[in-house]
Amino acid sequence: MSSPSFADATELAGAIKAGKLACVDAMQAAIAACTKQDELGAITYLNPEAGLAAARALDQEASVHPERFSERAFAGVPTVAKDLGGPFPGLPVTAGSRLFTRTGNGADSDLAGRFRDAGLCAFGLSTSPEFGFSLASEPAIGPICRNPLDPSRTAGGSSGGAAAAVAAGIVAIAHATDAGGSIRVPAACCGLVGLKPTRGAVPAGPSFGNHLGGIASELAVTCSVRDTARMLDVVRNQTRGPFADIAQSPAKAGRLRIGLLIDTGQRYAIEPDRAQAVEAAARLLEGQGHELIPLRWGELESAVEASARAFGDIISVNIANLVDDLELDINTAETMTQAFITRGRVMPATALWSSLNGAVKASRILWEIFDAVDVIVMPMLASAPPLIGSFPTDHSNTELHLERMASFAPLASLANVSGFPAITLPFGEDAEGLPLPVQMMAPMGEDNLLLQLASTLEAEQRWHHRFPIAGFPT
Repeated sequence: MSSPSFADATELAGAIKAGKLACVDAMQAAIAACTKQDELGAITYLNPEAGLAAARALDQEASVHPERFSERAFAGVPTVAKDLGGPFPGLPVTAGSRLFTRTGNGADSDLAGRFRDAGLCAFGLSTSPEFGFSLASEPAIGPICRNPLDPSRTAGGSSGGAAAAVAAGIVAIAHATDAGGSIRVPAACCGLVGLKPTRGAVPAGPSFGNHLGGIASELAVTCSVRDTARMLDVVRNQTRGPFADIAQSPAKAGRLRIGLLIDTGQRYAIEPDRAQAVEAAARLLEGQGHELIPLRWGELESAVEASARAFGDIISVNIANLVDDLELDINTAETMTQAFITRGRVMPATALWSSLNGAVKASRILWEIFDAVDVIVMPMLASAPPLIGSFPTDHSNTELHLERMASFAPLASLANVSGFPAITLPFGEDAEGLPLPVQMMAPMGEDNLLLQLASTLEAEQRWHHRFPIAGFPT
């Protein structure tokens, strides 16, 4: 990966390793930034003692075992975990819901262990909508997460708090999860890089079940492509999960076939400036010698619709099973969550099976497209991040809620349901200074190809981060 023209987690780790600041100094700066920017609602729970203890331990390691310390990819870099997904010790997760309380020390997960091994120091939980059922992070229990680039707008969901924390400079990198665009949508809203890895590439256990039937992945939102690449390198493989560990292919050399999808149909129309950014990214790749192959909406339309249907059905039966298994009182849940629970409870097994078969067909359609192209360049969002309150959860119309999310990010769940990797990054800004995101998707195991092309686009410097990273030495 090429070096970005701005500070990122990799550079912050380099400064710590070079002795320009201690791990504790970096942690104290992040905690102070969190407190100072409390109005953003990016952080829902703080455990500064845990963060400082981790930082002190790493400072001790740097003194006693400098070689071991220097091998950690993100040695001493502060981070936050998401309030949903693989848990981190000392950070009890509630999934943004009153159905759970923040009691106990918080469990551990394979992914959390790999974060620690990389040298990352977690000190809090980022805001998520209740059970991740929204593309805005505005849980009824609070806080409302706002976009640092325009606080009147959403930071996206469900990893909105993670994206807001990184975009605001509170941390340089943050844990995130993606079951229907939940890494990529917030990254796109906040001008960040977000990769949904190949299914099975990143650990999801031991306590996160079957990871929503395979549609969910975990990784991070970052400032740079190289941070994302480095994060993937330190957490992937030997996942011990229910899905195959897909071997990662090396980045490809030579002329690539770039599939370009701009038109997403009348139902999911993309605003012109966002479509133009997608085409500009593809044209840039074409200018570097790659072949550009236009794709028609009709080639993907049925796969997109099947993916959206499978996503809605899977999350419904999952939440219904969860609350029944744990014997939770759903009366304290948000109205929308209660509606999804009811939807899951009454859904016939044959209806779910039909949706799962549709997901298989969607994956097959994509594989056939990838016979003709190596990667697809496509839109991430249909519009700029909407205003706070645009995804209300105080009603019980689940179909309307799902349609609102699909209209905002029509191509998001396609990668989750198929299992293919997808990445988003900013490629310019609109008239209001908000990011113009681009999404790219590749076949299973081709995460490195996506990172390679994303690095090429990032090198154009069409987007500039607004806020410095807390504690970064000047």
